[in-house]
Amino acid sequence: MKLRLIGHEDRYAVEQLQLALFPLEPMENTDSPFDDDGAVSTLHRGQTWLTASTTIIKNGVSHTAVKRLKAADETVRLRRRILQQSYYLAALPHLGKAPAWGALSGVRPTKITTKHLLEGGTEKTAARLMEDTYFVTPRRTRLSIDCSRATVQAASLLEETDVSLYVGIPFCPTRCAYCSFVSRTIGKRTELMEPYLQALHKELRHTAKLLANSGRKVRTIYIGGGTPTTLTTAQMTELLKCITESFDLSRCIEFTVEGGRPDTLDTEKLAAIAACGADRMSINPQTMIDSVLKACGRRHTAADVAESYRQAVSAGYKAINMDLIAGLPTDDYEGFKTSLDQVIALKPGNITVHTLAIKKGADLYEKREGLSSDTEVARMVDYAEEALRGAGYEPYYLYRQKYMSGSFENVGWCRPGYACLYNIYMMEEVHTILSVGGGGMNKVNLPDGTLRRFHNPKFPEQYIEMIDDVLRQKEELFSLMD
Repeated sequence: MKLRLIGHEDRYAVEQLQLALFPLEPMENTDSPFDDDGAVSTLHRGQTWLTASTTIIKNGVSHTAVKRLKAADETVRLRRRILQQSYYLAALPHLGKAPAWGALSGVRPTKITTKHLLEGGTEKTAARLMEDTYFVTPRRTRLSIDCSRATVQAASLLEETDVSLYVGIPFCPTRCAYCSFVSRTIGKRTELMEPYLQALHKELRHTAKLLANSGRKVRTIYIGGGTPTTLTTAQMTELLKCITESFDLSRCIEFTVEGGRPDTLDTEKLAAIAACGADRMSINPQTMIDSVLKACGRRHTAADVAESYRQAVSAGYKAINMDLIAGLPTDDYEGFKTSLDQVIALKPGNITVHTLAIKKGADLYEKREGLSSDTEVARMVDYAEEALRGAGYEPYYLYRQKYMSGSFENVGWCRPGYACLYNIYMMEEVHTILSVGGGGMNKVNLPDGTLRRFHNPKFPEQYIEMIDDVLRQKEELFSLMD
């Protein structure tokens, strides 16, 4: 689907909305007139008005919409807003039904409602903003406001000197069909593990010294991946000891390890992780239907999930999270409903419901077989909200991804008092996230209110080779924070 801009250069704002509203249409930017399917986004500057108009042609049918604002009121944000509003209104007749997130194309829609609440707005005015300005449906507006309420609470627990720590373990026993994360499938190949862990321990100790010298302290810790529990019990114990012995954890109120797959867990490993101070564990089935697990390339069964959950409960974790994905290959509404009902019956502290995102780098991107329709995924997502609210769970964070089925969202649900604070801090960017390990992204909140991102090398081999550069980058970002 072509996209032509006339009178402006705000390509990203328009392009991202086109990708969100027409995710199956290949994007083609052009500067030339065309007669086939595509969109023309125009901005006209008059003495009094700034006028955005969009014309969208699909299958020989054309629709045009116009939005404007007073020229004297122009800001970058408001200009981009009317461009997106005109695009959305022109697209709506072609779509057949209103998209759940309206004219919003970003991955963090809650930033709008959170900012509104933190600036003194009410939940009522936040709802009006989402529905009238961005055309978000009432159902998604409620989700966004509920999550923003949790963010405001989580932000109140922070001091200016607090940071969160993310530790990345980019290894998995096998690669799932839907996965696009940068990770190494090791199987029986473990030669990278030890040199990777040596480099990781080096970065951890260096980061801890920089933190101590800066007067900052760790508020939450999250060990993710990949699948962190691909590490042996001895390797995991050494890693956790490196963290607890290197960092001042006097202000740490949450320590999560993402166990992920049951085929990497056992009683000994779960007990060892808990004994080293981690109080939250993730056990992520993604589905409780064995045939769907097999289609996704996972080597465990639903019974293994239930057994790992019981083992984690016995190990004494304060909270356990379980992930499910709506729209997996060969799954359907009844299968997803069965999976969710079984997980709810276990009563974990957290349940995260993802919507399948078909992303470049995943096996599914090239081989799209057995996938649910957008209509069926919508039924899954709607059932999840109804069932979880009915079981006493509350939404506490959400985010969206590109190429997501039905352009829906991922939502973290929790029983009251069980929200994962790290997830909120990471997604809402309310304070600095320090990341160590391959593929880690440091999100640094600077004194002037801006956010800077610093990436660690993606692949384990690169991370090992470039560890000295990684340490120098840490020094640079701390100098910026100071």
